[in-house]
Amino acid sequence: MVKIALVEEGSLAHRHGLMHGDLLLAINHNEINDVLDYRFYLTERVISLSLMRGGEEYSVTIRKGEYDDIGLVFETPLMDKKHSCTNACVFCFIDQNPEGMRESIYFKDDDSRLSFLHGNYITLTNMTEKDIMRIIKMRFSPINISVHTTNPDLRVKMMKNRFAGDVLRYLDMLKEAGIRMCMQVVLCRSLNDGEELLRTMRDLSAYLPALSSCAIVPAGLTKHRDGLYPLSDFTPEEASGVIDMVNAFGDEMLRAHGTRVFFVADEFYLKANRPLPESSYYEDYSQIDNGVGMLSSFEEEFDFAFSDADLLEGHLALPREVSIATGSAAYGMISRLARRLEERFSGLTIHTYEVKNNFFGESVTVSGLLTGVDLYHALKNKPLGSALYLSANTQKADEAVFLCGMKTSELSDKLSTPIETIANDGYEFLYRILGLDVDMPL
Repeated sequence: MVKIALVEEGSLAHRHGLMHGDLLLAINHNEINDVLDYRFYLTERVISLSLMRGGEEYSVTIRKGEYDDIGLVFETPLMDKKHSCTNACVFCFIDQNPEGMRESIYFKDDDSRLSFLHGNYITLTNMTEKDIMRIIKMRFSPINISVHTTNPDLRVKMMKNRFAGDVLRYLDMLKEAGIRMCMQVVLCRSLNDGEELLRTMRDLSAYLPALSSCAIVPAGLTKHRDGLYPLSDFTPEEASGVIDMVNAFGDEMLRAHGTRVFFVADEFYLKANRPLPESSYYEDYSQIDNGVGMLSSFEEEFDFAFSDADLLEGHLALPREVSIATGSAAYGMISRLARRLEERFSGLTIHTYEVKNNFFGESVTVSGLLTGVDLYHALKNKPLGSALYLSANTQKADEAVFLCGMKTSELSDKLSTPIETIANDGYEFLYRILGLDVDMPL
């Protein structure tokens, strides 16, 4: 059963007398425990709700017609607590966080429901066979899975969970049921790379066509690893070797199946000091949220917007001076795009700053892990212009605050400059830097 926190006024539920505080027990005689149950059984055109109010059960039948929702709001998006992770993965980023950050940073989730709702990756170790059967019954697809290795013993070692090898059998159950799977391998130097990586790719290729794609990403290592498993970064030569191995295997898959299946994260190319592949390499950018093709996609979007430069010119208020701060990974691309804008629009000045990550360590290069503390120390006394632009992923999803706990407004006050955030979209980037509305008519 789940507690109803709010009934939207004028909704179907409101018209049928449901009230906040009521307990939802079942829909069409199916027990409701969380958001997956609720969304699945809510799809029927006619639904019978079993509820409880003040200790007394009652029922309501609602004819939904074309309505997708009935207007119930629950205390949490999942309708119960997040499921925490029982693993102790040797590469876990959360274990590498320093003390003193906001409490939510230290929570480890491995919740399959978040895989469907938000695209989170799960290890399967916190799931039972009953959970897998529910996924199959409800046809939730795709499911995003962190595999890391198909060697059962090595998987146990890497995750420090005695069930980590056994639950690989769930992959067979999902394949047989036709559930699509997106996978990732977090690659750790001298653990699951080399021949172990080759074995993993060979084993996973057997899951086609249920396997839609697999990203190979490097483990993120901070400077806060005292007492943790001894891991080290890939050298440029080793990163280049990973690229060559994955791409050679991907070439085989492309010839045999029409898709590469296995893709290397942008970060490996940056580590190896190698140019990123052509956009065709990424196919449909299915692993972009894993950092695979993120830079290429961003530049493609920018190019598309830049093609309208002649139409934009008459809408600009020049001269204009602004600044951009970004992590080391994206700095080269952002600088290049900023120079193109300056060359195209006379009177436009863009200061582009690379911010080293002292909070987590300089090996952490992504913009999303920049903190207010590092931004302040890197930008104080620097010319910033009328606005400072940051990637939106530097902020907590529902709050303007950095990982270190500093609020965006606090950093803005310290730097005496308005701060604006931009989504990871090259089209929006160009318009916002020029001071234009993305949706403006041309």
